[in-house]
Amino acid sequence: MTIQTTPIEGLLVIEPQVFRDTRGFFCETYNERRYSEAGINVHFVQDNMSQSQYGVVRGLHFQKGEYAQAKLVQCIEGKVLDVAVDLREGSKTYGQWFSVMLTSENHLQFFIPRGFAHGFSVLSEQALFSYKCDNFYNPQAEGGLLLTDPALNIDWQIPQDRMILSEKDKKHPCLAQLTPNSIL
Repeated sequence: MTIQTTPIEGLLVIEPQVFRDTRGFFCETYNERRYSEAGINVHFVQDNMSQSQYGVVRGLHFQKGEYAQAKLVQCIEGKVLDVAVDLREGSKTYGQWFSVMLTSENHLQFFIPRGFAHGFSVLSEQALFSYKCDNFYNPQAEGGLLLTDPALNIDWQIPQDRMILSEKDKKHPCLAQLTPNSIL
């Protein structure tokens, strides 16, 4: 596997080795020893999967305080634009975001450490999205950041009038409205 760093410390794009032949392909999507050797020393405790149609934008979500989660995400079927926003207190890149295109063809994975808001937009007819978390989900520790915040100016690659958002995601605060208590 190949590990690509990003302009935001801790965010990593992972390209697994893919073996292709006339039958299809094989790739190892996770191996604790190899990821640890690559500097990703995280013990994952929960796997999640979501299925969505074109235009769905999920996020930007995070878990607060002791329930914060590191994630290893990938697109199993289709194509998504995956986005992480740095919310780490004292980080020199606080409020900055990075995105990566994850597809069932490129097999890329995105490692997002604790302290980031995370979201993705579905750019294919439908997408199957999978992610590993290093902490259990806690509904009382749920936090969010408005994905259409003009200060972030994220290009989700979907026209705003075609975005399909949950009611909850429409009501998250903007970055300027976040306080340490709303993140920690």
